[in-house]
Amino acid sequence: MSESISALPGMRYSGLVDLAEAGPQGMILLRGDLASAGLVAAVKKVTGAALPDVRRVSAGKGGAAVAWMSPDELLIFGARAQAADTVAALEKALAGQFATVADVSDARAVFTVTGAQARDVLAKACPVDFADFPVGSIRRTRAAQVPAAIWRTGDDAFTVICFRSVAQYMWVLLTTLARPGGEVGLYR
Repeated sequence: MSESISALPGMRYSGLVDLAEAGPQGMILLRGDLASAGLVAAVKKVTGAALPDVRRVSAGKGGAAVAWMSPDELLIFGARAQAADTVAALEKALAGQFATVADVSDARAVFTVTGAQARDVLAKACPVDFADFPVGSIRRTRAAQVPAAIWRTGDDAFTVICFRSVAQYMWVLLTTLARPGGEVGLYR
């Protein structure tokens, strides 16, 4: 894989919420039978995280996190510098099992949305009920015109993940939604 670069290096915006481009992140896509004891054991061994419940994220060792993305798909987060080693370790632990492992770090862009109005800002573009979206949850959805995943990392903090090819669009969308004067007050 090529050396990872940020989608929009160092971009920050402060309005109704604070927005930032999160920089290079390690992300590994794992597809397989999530009910398989071998897959569950491999994920635990390599990441230190338990298999997450549906639409949830489990924390692991060294800042690793494992997100449930669909009935046969996990997204594993970690340090970008460790992504290749994590892929190799997963491939070794899953040898002989029906599963695929891919480093998608260079294919994704990650943004943080923080502040008391974070749910309001995201709700303007995403068809998600943010009233029923607890900390540690993740949802695949759309943000206006593009697919995205939204992970609630704190009471007033979210991580937005999208394809790198639409990172500029996502940044412009988020900064537009966060402009003062666009308050909606739905989630106060």
